[in-house]
Order: sequence, then structure tokens, then C-alpha cells
Amino acid sequence: MLEIFEKMNETKPTYAIAEGIDPSFLRDDMADATIIDPHIWFNIDIWQDALHEITVGLSEYDSENKELYEENEKKYFAELTELKEYAASKIQEVPEESRVLVTAHDAFNYFGAAYNMEVMGLQGLSTDAEYGLGDVQELVNVLVEREIGAVFVESSISEKSINAVIEGSKDKGHEVVIGGELFSDAMGEEGTEEGTYIGMYRHNVDTIVEALK
Repeated sequence: MLEIFEKMNETKPTYAIAEGIDPSFLRDDMADATIIDPHIWFNIDIWQDALHEITVGLSEYDSENKELYEENEKKYFAELTELKEYAASKIQEVPEESRVLVTAHDAFNYFGAAYNMEVMGLQGLSTDAEYGLGDVQELVNVLVEREIGAVFVESSISEKSINAVIEGSKDKGHEVVIGGELFSDAMGEEGTEEGTYIGMYRHNVDTIVEALK
């Protein structure tokens, strides 16, 4: 993808918006500190820093409309602040001991850090990451020992891996259900509420809270 964007930049302005983020805010892969977790959109504060790069880029490219871009940013950031407050308030409905988010892959660590939730993913940061029987068993043991009753599937990933965890828990006498489907590396269908960033984010928050509270 990096090569594609670099090539594209030869014919049209292309911006690496994450480069405007303070490196101290970024998270790395727990298994490999040289790999940066790319799922920055799940921390609204960090995502605003990235979006600001769009305002800067458009203002330079189309300077006549700079005030319009800045005004639109101001309005949208107000909506994002409201979203952040909504998410923080909603997650308070989940008892602290139940704030454990278990998903197929590690897409929600920024989200977990933002709202004081423990996050566990069967696969690594990439949806192409391999997982083995040992990974499944390790997660099953955690679910059983801590009596976690819900796990979550993701819209962009097969349910196969999570179903293996559910079956493994069942074999140990612990009932685990799918708490719902979350959007991780994709939003909803175009034209739906979940097809917007704010709608997608609210959907995830509501789904998580409803399953865990």
C-alpha cells in the first residue's frame, strides 16, 4: 500500500495523515515493538490529530477555501468531542471487572486504552496473522478463569477463529456467547449510519456495552 500511495503522489496530492501524530501516542505490537499498531481511529483524540493534517493539506492545495476547511474542522471536531463524551459515559454502565473486550484480532487496543478496558485478540494486528491451537487454548483459559461470558466478531474477519474459542470454552463447561459484530478495519455499508465514522463508533460502543453490562 505504501508503494501505491507514493506512486499516486506523483500525479495528485497524497497525504500520510498519521505522520502528524505525536509518536508517544502510538502503540506498538506487543509481539514486535518495531511494528506500529495502525488502528489509530479508535482513539478519538489521536484521530483528531490525524484529521487536522487533512485540513492543513486541503488549505494548502486550495488556499482560497482555507477558512471553509477550518470551519468544517471546527464543527466536526465538536461532534467528535460529543462522541467521546458519549462513549466514556456509556462504558461506565459496564462493571469494572467486566470491561474485557475479546475479539478475533488486535484492533481495539487504542479503544481499550482510551476507556480503561482490557483488550484481548486471538490474532495479531493483521487480519492475515496466523493463530494456532495454543493461542485458542490460552484465550479459552482466560475466559474460563475470569468467567468472561461474551466475545465479539468483526465485520471484516471470518467467525471461524472466535467460534473455535467459544467451542473450547464450552468443552470446559463455560458458556460464552457472541456479544455482537464490531467494525474494526472497515465501516458499514454506504448510506447507513454505520457507514460513517461517528455511526460506526457509536455502534461499536453500544454493542460492547449491551453485551458486557
